This record gives sequence, C-alpha cells and structure tokens, in this order.
Amino acid sequence: MGDEHDIIRRAAALERGVSDREIQRLCGRGHWHRVHRGAYLPAESFAQLDEYGRHRRRAVAVAGGMRSDAALSHVSAAVLHGLALWNTPLDDVHLTRNRAGGAKRTPGRNLHASPFAPDEVTDVDGARVLTVARTVADLARTLPFEQAVVTGDHALRTCGISVADVTDALARNVRHPGHAKGVRAAQFMDGRSESVGESRSRVLFVRDGLPMPLTQATILDARGRWLARVDFLLADHGVIGEFDGRVKYRGDGVAPEETVWREKRREDRLRDAGWTVVRWVWDELATPAVVAERVREAIARAARGPRPTGTFRL
Repeated sequence: MGDEHDIIRRAAALERGVSDREIQRLCGRGHWHRVHRGAYLPAESFAQLDEYGRHRRRAVAVAGGMRSDAALSHVSAAVLHGLALWNTPLDDVHLTRNRAGGAKRTPGRNLHASPFAPDEVTDVDGARVLTVARTVADLARTLPFEQAVVTGDHALRTCGISVADVTDALARNVRHPGHAKGVRAAQFMDGRSESVGESRSRVLFVRDGLPMPLTQATILDARGRWLARVDFLLADHGVIGEFDGRVKYRGDGVAPEETVWREKRREDRLRDAGWTVVRWVWDELATPAVVAERVREAIARAARGPRPTGTFRL
C-alpha cells in the first residue's frame, strides 16, 4: 500500500462529516499529527515512523498541493526512491519547478527552480518525482562529495542506472554552479559498493591519498580455488581491506559465535595465501586518519614479505 493511503486529507475528512473544529480537537488531544497543511496521520502511526518514513509522508502530503509544473526532488526524491542517505538533513521537503528562476525557501520547504524534461519525471505513490538519475545528479551538484557518493553508489547498485545516466543528466544543465562538482562525484560512483560504510571508505582512500583499491574482488588460491570475496583489494601491494567483514554473515540465521569463527577461518585462508589483511569498522570512519595509517602500515608490512600466491578476478 502506498504512503498516500496513510495520510488523512482535510477534504476527505470533511466529506466524511469531520468538521474543522473536530480536526483541531483531534490534533490538540494528540490523536492526529499534522504532517502538512490539510494533511494528518494518526499519532500512533506517526510515532512508529523513523525520520525517513516521516519525511516520506510529509513529501507525499506536500506533493498533493504542488503546482503542475513542480516535482519532488533532491533529498525528498531520494527518500521516495528508497535511496540511502548519510549525514544529510531531512528537515525540508524539496521540490523543483520547471523554470529557470523563482527559487524560494520557506520553513519546512525548499523550492528549487531548474528546467527538467518530461522523461525526467516519474510517479511514486501518486506524486510527481524527478527520476533516480536526475535525483542523483541534483544531489551530486548540491551535497558534499561524501554524501553524494553514498547516495549515488546505492542508486547504481539497486536502481539499474549507470554512471553514464547520471553524467547525461548533469549534461542537461552545464551552467548549474555545481556542475563540475557534480561530474567529479558522478565519475567516482561505483555500484559495487555494498553499503554506506563501503562508500565512505572509498572516499577515505581518496581524501587521505591512499592507493585506490579494486572493490568486491574475488580472491583465488594458487590452484584457482575460491578463497573469499573482499571489500577492497590493493593488488599491487598484496593488501586486502575489509570494512566490518562480519556483515557478510548477518541476517542468515548464523549465531554470533559461528559468525566469528567463519570470519577467522576466512581471514586465515587469505593470510595463508600471502595476503595482508587490514580491517576497520563504522565508528572508525569518524577518525579517517586512524584508518589511513592502518592501511599504510599494512602496505609497509606486506612489502617486507613474499608476494601473495594465486590470483583474483572482478
């Protein structure tokens, strides 16, 4: 069931005999929660939503009163498309009007002005929404690099779009002040990143001047037998990087102690084949210098030993 069915519209309530005074009373007593002018949710339903769910309802509610030349865009479009967002505020509902000027920001609503073509608009839950490729392009132009890459990686992995689709969307408005920034972010996006943490890790490699790794490589032993699929591979240095490797076994009904044992055996196989393994977890991404130094130490350690045996493939 789409989110528009959760929302109680004022017009529908009036048709059912609920007066404006009764609506005010229901809100005042905490039975209904106002998500937008003339749009409400049962308070219990609203309380159960996370920030994405709340933003989604607000966006759908706002869309009900949009002008015909407007569409939900930017982070609001990303939420409706189910794209991952990291460290990105969801305070405002974002819309874009199909015109060159007239952008306006009011409390809770950010109205952009930027031309878009008919093929850049789609329908989600009955609302006009800019397409995934256009949304990723808009975010690449406006968000910080790391946040834009996180969302773009997820879109490439889950929505069937390519880097070319994003750069094509960017090319439709080369005069946008964020165009060069958007192209740089788009060209770095990689649908092989399987989590927000992996996307942030790739950005860390760039920002700290580390060698750029291959992502999601399959490691084979000297006889061509499968050893593991790894998050990051510095093949020339004999180093494997793993972001919270235990996540590979979560959600498959495996007990925690079995997860630890599987991970140990997996890492032992890689070390036996001559690879140097370095790992980090989510909290450590907040101190990128620590992770970068750990990777550099692993590169130096690997250089003192023999080269790994076996091969890899992407």
